[in-house]
Amino acid sequence: MGDHPFVAILAFGVALLVPGVLSRRLNVPGPILLVPFGALVGLLPAMRGLHVQPEVVLNVFLPPLIYRAAFLTAPRESRQDAVPITVLAVGLTTATALCVMVAAGLAVPGLPWAAALALGAAIAPTDPVAATSVLQRVGAPRRLVTILEGESLLNDGVALTLFGLALSGLSGPVTVADGVLELLRVVCGGILYGLALAWVIGKVRRVFHDPGSQITLSLLTPFLAYLPAEQLHVSGVLATIVTGFTLGISPQGVLQPASRLTGQVFWRVLSHLLESTLFVLLGAQVMDVFHEVRDRPWTQLVLTAVVIVAVVVVLRLAWTTLVLAPVRVRRPIERRERVVLGWAGMRGAITLAIALSIPLDAPNRALLIFLAACVVLVTLGAQATTLAPLLRRLGVGEPEEEVQEEAMAREAILEAALARLDDLAADDRVDDRTAEVFRQLFELRLDRVREVLGDSDGGEGETAPESHHKGLRKELVRAQREKLRHLYRKGVIGADTMRRLDHELDVEERRRVSGGA
Repeated sequence: MGDHPFVAILAFGVALLVPGVLSRRLNVPGPILLVPFGALVGLLPAMRGLHVQPEVVLNVFLPPLIYRAAFLTAPRESRQDAVPITVLAVGLTTATALCVMVAAGLAVPGLPWAAALALGAAIAPTDPVAATSVLQRVGAPRRLVTILEGESLLNDGVALTLFGLALSGLSGPVTVADGVLELLRVVCGGILYGLALAWVIGKVRRVFHDPGSQITLSLLTPFLAYLPAEQLHVSGVLATIVTGFTLGISPQGVLQPASRLTGQVFWRVLSHLLESTLFVLLGAQVMDVFHEVRDRPWTQLVLTAVVIVAVVVVLRLAWTTLVLAPVRVRRPIERRERVVLGWAGMRGAITLAIALSIPLDAPNRALLIFLAACVVLVTLGAQATTLAPLLRRLGVGEPEEEVQEEAMAREAILEAALARLDDLAADDRVDDRTAEVFRQLFELRLDRVREVLGDSDGGEGETAPESHHKGLRKELVRAQREKLRHLYRKGVIGADTMRRLDHELDVEERRRVSGGA
């Protein structure tokens, strides 16, 4: 970072913080502002010579981002829509990578097929953060959010597997047979290693009970999945996905309530920092990229970027509206919903991570990064900002049954708490006075839920009993959580509702265990 590291760190911090404030006020996606701020930082003398090694991007940024996405995947919903998710994640991702490879090869004379495939693999995976945040904010059907999240999880693995094949092609000739065999070995090895590691981590987590140790282990897990797998020459991405997904659906993989709240905040902040840093790093290297492509005619650069962006956007719209239409699913995806899925194909942090990890000696590396950056900025700028108006124009909104789902779940878990309270009182494990105080508390909440659908106050303003009854309170929270898990396993509620109410129970349990603090 030059001769003034303090100035460089300060400038980098400003580039991370200011765009976030401006994006909320201007109501635009943050990455659109992060890149130009990064470019301004790159002009500073203290930032001259800033180069991020490709292996740093792959080994530091990718594992935690992929692991968190896999951990938060909704298993039952993803299984119900496994067919459309697979059609998008495998079929569309592969088709996008190959079509971009062909388009780049035709638009850039002399570009090796391996370099063109590396560009296609970088551009192929979608980033669900911008899309799902818009969809959730405007109340879109949760099914669309689930499909987008499931697609983005799987297409990362598909794209990075294709990227690995492209890197092999850059280092030497690869035949089709060799490529297929290598692909099978890498995929199967990554999956098996991920399953084995998830089993080990699940056992190890039982040893640690304090929040610090549990969160530290959760931070180490994606790197334990990715780095050894890569050393074994199997897919580190698939190993990380399998590890995260397996731990996310396993009771042994979930943090204890006392650690879960802190862990959620930690991972949310970490993911935000990693994604924002990738965009700023891209902006900081923009001048170097422009410097390396300055010899090319601007008309050729613009035309090539337009062609690549058009291929990506048009292919996705055609795929979602035409290819998804005849797909057999339990509940068909309406045409207007398929249009929304087609327009929600924004690219983001994963695309930047793959593009920046292209080897430094790769042919036309600067041009490839330039084209990938154009796709990211155009899709974020054009699609993310117009997705909400498109939803309103098409009339795609959250069905009434999904709105009522949360109120029904609240009613069920409160009734479970009351039933457990009656059992404890009948067994003389709690005195009548204490039982009556808690009964009034939960009945008050139950009345509110039945009166106002979707009320999420969680009893705000209620007077909780004194802290010396925290053992009873913990028992009632446990009864509610068991009922919540039962509702999800039976398919009565979705993963979003379960996580939202589970989070409220975590807050309640932690507040009461800590004496009401």
